[in-house]
Amino acid sequence: MKKQSIRVENLVKSFGKGENFVDVINGASFSVDKGELVALVAPSGAGKTTLLMMIGCVMEPTSGQIYLGDEKVYDGQWLAKDTRSIRREKIGFIFQAHYLIPFLNVIENVTLLPQTNGLTKEASEAKAMEILEYFDIGDKAHAMPSQLSGGQNQRVAIARALANSPEIILADEPTAALDMDRSTDVVKMLKRIAIEQDVAVIMVTHDEAMLPLCDRVLKIEDKKVISIKTADEHII
Repeated sequence: MKKQSIRVENLVKSFGKGENFVDVINGASFSVDKGELVALVAPSGAGKTTLLMMIGCVMEPTSGQIYLGDEKVYDGQWLAKDTRSIRREKIGFIFQAHYLIPFLNVIENVTLLPQTNGLTKEASEAKAMEILEYFDIGDKAHAMPSQLSGGQNQRVAIARALANSPEIILADEPTAALDMDRSTDVVKMLKRIAIEQDVAVIMVTHDEAMLPLCDRVLKIEDKKVISIKTADEHII
């Protein structure tokens, strides 16, 4: 039986007051299991990134509950004194742009977070090389980001997201800047990670061609979240 890695209950996010009040998410409830790659879709402005940032403990909800693994992290308020520690220890982030630090080489980019978390330089470099080899870019360990292709830089960004051994990976439009072949490679890579690393992956995407590669689709509809099988057509 699969174990839930993410559980959201009656999550609400609103902005402003009075005439400027906007309800973005209102009563979202869903879960994502370990080993599962789930796509999150909705029209532009419907709250996809907002939802992802709340799950990632970056943006505070208005109300509701968030569970990450066995830990309840939000229940009307953050339950941890420092949400940064949750992000560092439990979550790997991947974005549309790779956001690699341009003056650090590949292995330095990948080892930055583990060393910040207290892992020794030697141990973090050994883990980084293992991950880079896993993605067939071990030979690029000492290259600078400017020397890599777009697809290679995105692989490094994914490697960096794995460097802290996260329970959860949140990917916000990770294929938007890539062509079809590279996009397919990235999504297949995320699926492989979900299974082999036993992590839950939520991927925001606008690309319907990527949906059949996912286990399930979550759609924001009427400010709530519904689950759709990937066989359905015209989901977005």
